[in-house]
Amino acid sequence: MNRAVFLDRDGTLIEEIGYLDRLDRVAFFPFSVDAVRLLNRAGFMVVIVTNQAGIGRGFFDETFVEETHRALSERLTAGGAVIDAFYFCPHHPEATRPGYKQDCDCRKPQPGLLKRAARDHDIDLTASFVVGDRGHDIAAGVAVGARGVLVRTGYGASAANHGAAAVADNLMGAVSWILQQS
Repeated sequence: MNRAVFLDRDGTLIEEIGYLDRLDRVAFFPFSVDAVRLLNRAGFMVVIVTNQAGIGRGFFDETFVEETHRALSERLTAGGAVIDAFYFCPHHPEATRPGYKQDCDCRKPQPGLLKRAARDHDIDLTASFVVGDRGHDIAAGVAVGARGVLVRTGYGASAANHGAAAVADNLMGAVSWILQQS
């Protein structure tokens, strides 16, 4: 089975700007490409798991999220880093777009995205890590037996740790901690 590091997207891999609705607003943290490359070299799969309520709220569509993920992947690949898979939840309990207003198992803190990735990629969740800037990122990981690392970028400066095994200043600090555990 594979080991993985599940990364939240906004506020963890890229800067948090609210609802990302244009590609020209994407801003990587200066350490993001290096951090992902270190995880790749250590033999971890790297999987993005992200809530994208802006779809259900009508700010953008699923095609835009997929386009964004292709652009992120291209930028990372140019730096020698690879994201193995992207998973997103388009739902929200208060969505305005028909079909997206629902309580689902894929919206973090529910662990549905992590479970789906584990099935798709033969991932051992108990040997894996979840890194995010919000308590719901950590809670999703804890629910499946993964160890969580809360980063203080994005919303993380004011987030409770929700059972995180570690707290780091940023993604590079989280990766350093993960590599020490391995």
